[in-house]
Amino acid sequence: MYIIVGLGNPGSKYEGTRHNMGFDVIDRLVETCRVPEGGTKFHSLYGMGTIEGQKILLMKPLTYMNLSGTAVSEAVNFYKIDPESELVVISDDIDLEPGHIRIRKKGSAGGQNGLKDIIQKIGTQNFTRVRVGTGAKPQGWDLADWVLSRFSKDDRAKVDDAICRAADAVAAIVTDGPDAAMNKYNG
Repeated sequence: MYIIVGLGNPGSKYEGTRHNMGFDVIDRLVETCRVPEGGTKFHSLYGMGTIEGQKILLMKPLTYMNLSGTAVSEAVNFYKIDPESELVVISDDIDLEPGHIRIRKKGSAGGQNGLKDIIQKIGTQNFTRVRVGTGAKPQGWDLADWVLSRFSKDDRAKVDDAICRAADAVAAIVTDGPDAAMNKYNG
């Protein structure tokens, strides 16, 4: 079983912001994989389904970004999965240009507070993550204001394409493994 978590902030106020890329990818997976809504559990909106016969749990934590580890650790502990091989976390990345995605099997939080909280609460940084580029913070902007801002029309088109590719990448991780997905989607 795979637990696939999209990071973001709950509420309509945050829809479409740079920080909600994980939620957007989960929404795309719900649509393409026809995952029924399950309700709330593990401090998250969730749904259970399959990708190519592989059981998946899709999650959108309701804890707000900086406390995402609470939701993830509850689900990981409940299902007793191995985070290294059965957890996929999707987040925004200001170090990638809008429209770019990057898959990694492990690593630091890279300044992303949701990932930092997950690493702290599950006790490892060895889990697959899919990062969706949102672009670097312009000079003079506060970081919080930047990640909670919306995209320009041109960037939005690039990001919408990246959301689709990120969802496809998650499906590839589940069916073919992270190495194959990295070879196909990174770069």
